[in-house]
Amino acid sequence: MSVPGPLHQKMRIYHRYLGFFLLGIMAVYSISGIIMVFRDTDFLKYERSIHKQAESGLDAEKLGKALGIRNLKVVRQEADKIYFENGTYDVATGQADYKVKEYPKPIEKMTKLHKAKSAEPLFFMNIFFGLSLLFFVISSFWMFMPDTSVFRKGMYFMLAGIILMVIMMLV
Repeated sequence: MSVPGPLHQKMRIYHRYLGFFLLGIMAVYSISGIIMVFRDTDFLKYERSIHKQAESGLDAEKLGKALGIRNLKVVRQEADKIYFENGTYDVATGQADYKVKEYPKPIEKMTKLHKAKSAEPLFFMNIFFGLSLLFFVISSFWMFMPDTSVFRKGMYFMLAGIILMVIMMLV
């Protein structure tokens, strides 16, 4: 059996302490990732009523923009009222009443962090986290010496994981 070299020891140390450092963010990403799988359902969401004063006389397209509702679908329209999914709009007065389903604030914050875009202030955290996960992948090869049975078994598990990912990407 070979003796671990300095690179081997350093990779193990970096792997260990980066893991401890990222413990909180990994928990947030895992929880929000699981919750986001169900984002097309009402899982953990609550209903909130909104009463908003908009311009009067808006058509469906302009109403959607004014209310901040993407793809607003009009269900029916009467003389002075527009009925859309989960709400109404009074054309004469501009009063809109509708309901939205939202996550509680802590969950909303977690999912927002998870979906951060380059225009948002914390996007660098997503990049740092992604690079850290890539480091974990690479540094895991230094966790055990290559001539040990644990390392060889790990290679079989790695191969199985790669095959599973290829299958999942093809489905």
